[in-house]
Amino acid sequence: MASLNVGNLGEYLREQRRGAQLSLRQLAEAAGVSNPYLSQIERGLRKPSAEVLQQVAKALRISAETLYVRAGILDEREREELETRAVILADPSINERQKNVLLQIYDSFRRENGFVPEQDEMPGADETLKADARKDDNPHS
Repeated sequence: MASLNVGNLGEYLREQRRGAQLSLRQLAEAAGVSNPYLSQIERGLRKPSAEVLQQVAKALRISAETLYVRAGILDEREREELETRAVILADPSINERQKNVLLQIYDSFRRENGFVPEQDEMPGADETLKADARKDDNPHS
């Protein structure tokens, strides 16, 4: 995991807040935190919890994972993996079984390339892959 870099996080939050054309008070209210607390975060004097970062990210309409990386809670590779999984899970064009199979394939490629999946494998996914392969081999089943 990356080391904590609260100052960099504060500068980034300030840039995002200004880009969203929000005052400190408006963002604090939208995120459900106090104005002084948010000010301390922006000045690099306080390190917020992951929950507070998530609330601030939601209020700014940005990725919470990006803030986690900036705060040193999550490294860049972990963020990319989480975002990839989120996109797969949010895709309305594929069903739940297909999402599970796709995540299993994704995990197998990550293992093959030397990355261990952060989440436990989904139970029964190997059986689902084998059953799908049997169906493909025998179109009458």
